[in-house]
Amino acid sequence: MTDDKDVLRDVWFGRIPTCFTLYQDEITEREAEPYYLLLPRVSYLTLVTDKVKKHFQKVMRQEDISEIWFEHEGTPLKWHYPIGLLFDLLASSSALPWNITVHFKGFPEKDLLHCPSKDTIEAHFMSCVKEADALKHKSQVINEMQKKDHKQLWMGLHNDRFDQFWAINRKLMEYPAEESGFRYIPFRIYQTTTERPFIQKLFRPVATDGQLHTLGDLLKEVCPSVIAPEDGERKNQVMIHGIEPMLETPLQWLSEHLSYPDNFLHISIIPQPTD
Repeated sequence: MTDDKDVLRDVWFGRIPTCFTLYQDEITEREAEPYYLLLPRVSYLTLVTDKVKKHFQKVMRQEDISEIWFEHEGTPLKWHYPIGLLFDLLASSSALPWNITVHFKGFPEKDLLHCPSKDTIEAHFMSCVKEADALKHKSQVINEMQKKDHKQLWMGLHNDRFDQFWAINRKLMEYPAEESGFRYIPFRIYQTTTERPFIQKLFRPVATDGQLHTLGDLLKEVCPSVIAPEDGERKNQVMIHGIEPMLETPLQWLSEHLSYPDNFLHISIIPQPTD
């Protein structure tokens, strides 16, 4: 893996200033003040919002509280998507702080998975890491790790410990010296304009002629209308971690440096701001 540790650090410590407010129809014993938090882009909502939950529960009666869930401008927020992805997809053109509404009733069963405990988040996270390694190394790296290594990956994310996480994760980012990259790139492409949750296909980082595939090559293959619309004018932004990488960037480099902790590149395709 090429050594751009500053990039890894910048990605890990990315934060989104957020204002949580209680939904107006929730029953409270006194007024609920908003709660402000810097959300880590690489984590999950249900992992980092214990303080939010406690803050609002203080003004509510126990019988009025059921499972917590969050929404932004009417859209329920999927806890199993990383926070940075949710923001890029739904709110990147909004002014900061990001406004999130907190609910304790009316769980939207059709839109969200239940998240009964932190174990649920860990299981989801580890299953993504394993899927990514199946694509990258035919699962060889993750299967050779011990249970304590898997736990260290999770605890690194859980406790926001960059060095603890990367001590293990760097093994998942290596590949044999005779290869030019991973077997396949773990990626998911999300669009707000389609019902499909995301696009995921097998895509190699290196072409048959030995040339490195770029982000542009991936988009041409997977969603060509984004990169070359019929009228010739691009109407979309391609975003990873709140930035628009150049389309000429090699996918292998992006996978090593801009993947989320689950080892996937989560790519948002959003409409260009009209202002």
